[in-house]
Amino acid sequence: MRSLEVLDPGRYALVEDLGRPGYAHLGVAPSGALDTASLRLANRLVGNAEAAAGIEALLGGLSVRFTAAATAAVTGPAVDVRVDGRPAGSHAPLAVRAGQTLSVGTPPAGLRCYLAVSGGIAVAPVLGSRSRDVLSGIGPPPLTAGDVLPLGDPGIPTGADVVVPVATPGELVVPVTLGPRDDWFDDPAGGLAAGWTVTAESNRVGLRLDGTPLRRAVEGELPSEGVVTGAIQVPPSGLPVVFLADHPTTGGYPVAAVVKTAALSALAQARPGTRMRFRPS
Repeated sequence: MRSLEVLDPGRYALVEDLGRPGYAHLGVAPSGALDTASLRLANRLVGNAEAAAGIEALLGGLSVRFTAAATAAVTGPAVDVRVDGRPAGSHAPLAVRAGQTLSVGTPPAGLRCYLAVSGGIAVAPVLGSRSRDVLSGIGPPPLTAGDVLPLGDPGIPTGADVVVPVATPGELVVPVTLGPRDDWFDDPAGGLAAGWTVTAESNRVGLRLDGTPLRRAVEGELPSEGVVTGAIQVPPSGLPVVFLADHPTTGGYPVAAVVKTAALSALAQARPGTRMRFRPS
């Protein structure tokens, strides 16, 4: 059986694919890779379908050994990649032989690297996805040293792609759509457009932000209602939380705006201390 042995998971590594949408009515978040653009690219480079499962490694540090020949690729931020200790490079297909070890360094910028292997990580799916949901605990557990991950049948890389490492601007400008509860705030567009800083309390559930609190125009409680990935929920502190892939499916705090889908991958790479502002439309 083709497989991958985890020698070192680094700081935190998860199996992720493109998630399990469609189960919000059961209280299950969509989950999946936070930086979907990077996972899709890695899969294309190794000849997989874009939805194949790979490994999402927080701040790199991942090291794996191959039991069979395979094609591998590491994407996300530019990062040092080595095969048996020799520099190999990220954002390119790598031919790896049985018994060889691939290691991912720590990216100088950005947050999450993605490793795709020809055939994809073939752990058992749960509700149609191989993704880990850290909030509910659904899906394969975080990787540990000694884990052996089965691989699927390899495809054939096309050899044609646009290979661009994730850029890390000095400040993120994030497009959002106001609502559905923007009327609960004084000047929500102006408040969201002010500067915010990503805090260390952020994770796959959501980005917690610090800055000048948004002022409420409506007091009182809001009955719980459904929320989506990218929803900017504002608790009583006035400091927004941007829900990411493992978010709860309902919430009782007003949602001032929703991040446009195309901007979510950039948020996946936002380290604590990253500055951002929202651009309402």
